[in-house]
Amino acid sequence: MNSKEFYINSFKTFEKKLNGESNSILHGLRKDALNQLSEISFPTTKMEEWKYTDVSPIVKQNFIPAVNAKLPSLSKALVDKHKFKNFDCFLMVFVNGIFQTQLSELVNLPGEIIISNLAYVSKNKPELIKKHFSSEIKPENAFALLNSAFSSDGIFVSIPDGKVIDKPIQILFVSTSDEENVLSQPKNLIVAGKNSQISVITNFVGLGNKNYFSNIITDVFLDENAIVDLYKVQNESNDSFHIEKVQAYQKKNSIYNHYNITFGGSIVRNDINSILDDENIETHYYGLTLANGKQHVDNHTFVDHAKPNCMSNELYKGILDDESHSVFNGKIIVRQDAQQTNAYQQNKTILLSKTAKIDTKPQLEIFADDVKCSHGATVGHLDEVSEFYIRSRGVPQDIAKSMLIRAFANDVIEKVKIDPLKEQLNHMIFEHLHRVEIENDK
Repeated sequence: MNSKEFYINSFKTFEKKLNGESNSILHGLRKDALNQLSEISFPTTKMEEWKYTDVSPIVKQNFIPAVNAKLPSLSKALVDKHKFKNFDCFLMVFVNGIFQTQLSELVNLPGEIIISNLAYVSKNKPELIKKHFSSEIKPENAFALLNSAFSSDGIFVSIPDGKVIDKPIQILFVSTSDEENVLSQPKNLIVAGKNSQISVITNFVGLGNKNYFSNIITDVFLDENAIVDLYKVQNESNDSFHIEKVQAYQKKNSIYNHYNITFGGSIVRNDINSILDDENIETHYYGLTLANGKQHVDNHTFVDHAKPNCMSNELYKGILDDESHSVFNGKIIVRQDAQQTNAYQQNKTILLSKTAKIDTKPQLEIFADDVKCSHGATVGHLDEVSEFYIRSRGVPQDIAKSMLIRAFANDVIEKVKIDPLKEQLNHMIFEHLHRVEIENDK
């Protein structure tokens, strides 16, 4: 039985475990997605958008949807070990994509602000999500349809007009099993009202002895003058698979900052998209990929400038060691009405070994004539002249290399607004690359 047949056959078992959700808005979308999934194939390298990423190792395995699998039990101590620390935050914990109330910390929520999970909201307050989910699933790739067919839970965050959340929301997604190869499929929804402000940290970690597949969809809606900082830190195990599609919809004067830091995973694919659908919008993408062994990380970004007087800025960096392979495909489209657009994109990669590889493809499509747009890509090794200069001051070679790595990554890490998170990310960089750690300058 091929994987598509396996998932279609698993749907009946999935339905039986939904606890009376058969009439919910989400379940109608599930059936629509399942029908479409039966008619299309999973992506192959013959498709331009997947040219450099072979997903056959994912497709050849049959992963059990989390609702159909046994749910492991996690301790509070284990959660504390893997969450980001030393700053005050609201905490949500998901195990294999399913919300765990007893492990989460959501006390003293500000009035009218909703920080909850999609399964609860879909069942008890469906009116809150109805306008954000179309009645029909648009034709997409098979992974997005797989999520829509089998997702049962995820983040739901709604910030009313004029509200500012002073402390971030940290969501710890733990994928784990010692018995089954599990398919974790959160569907996340973040809604920021007019003049609101919020920071969200999605923290993906992997435990257990079995490999797993995380397949995520995240939708972000920013109303007028809203500010959203969305951090993604993916530190799952190196034999796992991870695919996420992030779609942001922005209205007038909104500011969206997306931070994408990738450490783990055997095959990782991030599709990060923004629609700038009004005037005076800002979009900022900051990405850092750290890969070693035989990891494969593919970052696809798409910024759609649909209206005039908007600005986007994109900086993606990669540090690749051993036989790792990274892909960067960044596309910016400036539509005919989008005059006075400023759009900038830069991709820089350092190869720490002769066998590491990067495929980079920056793209600009401009249909307006009064714009300022630029894009570029550079690939190289650590600067030997700089290394020689540092070593001439009596610094050992391994520390000299770490200093250069730290300096290269800093352009992205310094954009992180939460200082304790910034410090922990710096630690993770050296830990993942097995390099001597260089501390922050005090």
